Amino acid sequence: MTETATVPKEVWLVVAALDDKRARDIVVLDLTKVSDSLDYFVLATAESTLQLRALQESVKERLKRSGAQPRGIEGPSERWVLIDYGSVVVHLMSPEAREFYDLEGLWIDAEHLEVVPG
Repeated sequence: MTETATVPKEVWLVVAALDDKRARDIVVLDLTKVSDSLDYFVLATAESTLQLRALQESVKERLKRSGAQPRGIEGPSERWVLIDYGSVVVHLMSPEAREFYDLEGLWIDAEHLEVVPG
């Protein structure tokens, strides 16, 4: 993992919002070197449907306060919610969905960034 100061503010805000609601296994993937159309994925695991909704609301509220609105939201479902902020796409998943879809494996060539909320 690499820590970098060039990570967009939205990524930091998303990670902080997820950390506030105790998301598990938060991972930030820098896709800028491996994709022409995607910049950053933030992935996190929710332990329940209730936590999945809480994570979604926390992310939306934190980014709304900074002036960012999602381009789109896919979900909610009991397994996976995707929130698209353009350069940052947030994937909130149940443990089963995270294992099944294996986005980290799919994007194995992406750089993993260490983004620790302060």
